[in-house]
Amino acid sequence: MRSTGCKALISFSPDNSGAPRPTEAFRFALVCGNARDKRQERPPNHLRSPMPEKSKPIAVEAADVPPRSRPSVYPEPFASRMAGREKRPLGDLFGLTNFGVNLTRLAPGAVSALRHAHTRQDEFIYILQGHPTLHTDEGRTRLSPGMCAGFKAGTGNGHCLMNETTGEVVYLEVGDRTPGDEGSYPDDDLKALLVEGKWKFVHKDGAPYA
Repeated sequence: MRSTGCKALISFSPDNSGAPRPTEAFRFALVCGNARDKRQERPPNHLRSPMPEKSKPIAVEAADVPPRSRPSVYPEPFASRMAGREKRPLGDLFGLTNFGVNLTRLAPGAVSALRHAHTRQDEFIYILQGHPTLHTDEGRTRLSPGMCAGFKAGTGNGHCLMNETTGEVVYLEVGDRTPGDEGSYPDDDLKALLVEGKWKFVHKDGAPYA
């Protein structure tokens, strides 16, 4: 019998026939020993199988992915200007962390974002439906399905899409998540700072928004 550390409690007392029988202390020792044996049979923590992560889908219908619950991370009064924009985060669904992919829909009169430029993030868009207007430092360019555009980090060239038509616009947008990124907004009193993976917005003079 394996040592249990409870053997000091083991004792016997005779029954009416004179034969020894285990006392309550002995029965307690057996229980104690069995419990210890069961604990010793369990593998160490580092050998146990980890809890399974929530499974990621193999493939999905992009249009069926739920849209973001929060329409915009801008502070007011800028957040309200994003009315009519709907983003479905496709990359997050598959656990992608190095870059983001959104399926974005613009209702008539909606815009993709405030006109902006990134210091470290490259961006890319591909038009699936509709005829948005691309607004950059060079002016306005009418786009159509099948067209694409890219915006290299660090150029300072502010850009955004505007839906100036009566129909919906649908497009894919891709951007990386390089740490230390900043966003500038040539037409608005706003500056964006990427801090620990989240955007912090301040005035151009650095004062925080309330």
